[in-house]
Amino acid sequence: MEPTCFEVERVGKVAHLRLCRPDAYNTMTRAFWSELPQLVTELDRTGDVRAVVLSSTGKHFSAGMDLAVFTGGDGGDTLGGGGGRREEGRRRAQLRQTVHVVQETFSALERVRMPVLAAIQGGCIGGAVDMVTAYDMRYCTADAFFVIQEINIGMTADVGTLQRLPKIIPDGVAREMAYRGHRLGAERALEVGLVNHVYDTHDELVAGVLDIAGEIAAKSPLAIWGTKEMLNYTRDHTVADSLEHIAVWQAGMFHPADMIESFTAKAEGRDPEFEDLGPNPESF
Repeated sequence: MEPTCFEVERVGKVAHLRLCRPDAYNTMTRAFWSELPQLVTELDRTGDVRAVVLSSTGKHFSAGMDLAVFTGGDGGDTLGGGGGRREEGRRRAQLRQTVHVVQETFSALERVRMPVLAAIQGGCIGGAVDMVTAYDMRYCTADAFFVIQEINIGMTADVGTLQRLPKIIPDGVAREMAYRGHRLGAERALEVGLVNHVYDTHDELVAGVLDIAGEIAAKSPLAIWGTKEMLNYTRDHTVADSLEHIAVWQAGMFHPADMIESFTAKAEGRDPEFEDLGPNPESF
């Protein structure tokens, strides 16, 4: 697949995806919603990528959903499809299925075995907030801002913001963003925990996030996968359930080879070398 919305680069064990439609503020066209999950799933399938960075180009990270997707101006059906004389219940049922397809684009980011990091400059608006809340970590420039734009255009956000954001930042802050549709600036985003660090410039941002991803990629990929699995599971389950989940995981996944390599490398004064996870099976 040759993507139209992204540029893809490999930096060692790190994959760098860049949104590449700066003149259109990197809005999310119909192609975006299929390209992103296909790209990250394929990177996960190969088993030799240990971290993913998604950055952007131009003044703004992303202005969210391209309006042509809503209006059908891109040559496809309007969002939800099934126009014309179709019976109303069937049209509504198809819309529900379409929303699930769109939601899956970002849920795929949580399921892949490696951490996914966002490098955000300028505006992160509407669907872009849905997207970055599904990432493991978020970093931004000093000029960045975040807007739950859906409320400003008369709709309820439906692709993950309202489900994930209150588990990242305080509930009251998430509600204020969702109800008011105002800009949350970089300083406030750092203060409430939406981003991990604020960089002065876009170049410093991308370089810094790639460095962090490279540091993660140098760790045991099996241990990183297990850590991501546990953090995501714990977010949505009780402490008791989560403790049981890690106990079962360790019973099947924990073997001492990577731990031995860590201790040996330290004793020998070198960086440890870990085996890649290997490919994900596509079928039986």
